[in-house]
Amino acid sequence: MASIPSQGKYKHLRACLLCSIVQQPTDFKKNGCPNCEEIMQMKGSTDRISVCTTTYFDGIIAVIDPESSWVARWQRTSKYVRGMYAVRVKGRVPEDVEAELESRGIKYRPRDQTDQD
Repeated sequence: MASIPSQGKYKHLRACLLCSIVQQPTDFKKNGCPNCEEIMQMKGSTDRISVCTTTYFDGIIAVIDPESSWVARWQRTSKYVRGMYAVRVKGRVPEDVEAELESRGIKYRPRDQTDQD
C-alpha cells in the first residue's frame, strides 16, 4: 500500500507512466511500483525510475477501496493497490515496456486521457 506523502514533499512526487500511482522517487527505488513492477522493473534503478515515471501529472485521487470505487473504475485503477493516483499523466512508457505489453497481448493506453472509451 502506498503512503500519503507529507506536504513539503509534494513537488518531488512522481507518477508511474503505466498505472499512474503517485509516490516519492525513494519509494519507487526501494520497492518499485506496487502494481506493475514485473514489467516496469524500477526497484533499485534511478535511471529506470526517471524513464518510467514523471513529475508531469494533474490531480491526485486517494483510492481506499479500489474494487468498490466508481472513481477507481473510471480511472482504470480498480485492480490496483490502495494508494494515491494521478488523474492524468503526461508521457508514454519506454518502447521496451510497450513491446513487453504487446507480447503479453495487453493494449497500452496512455494515462493522459487522449485514449478515452
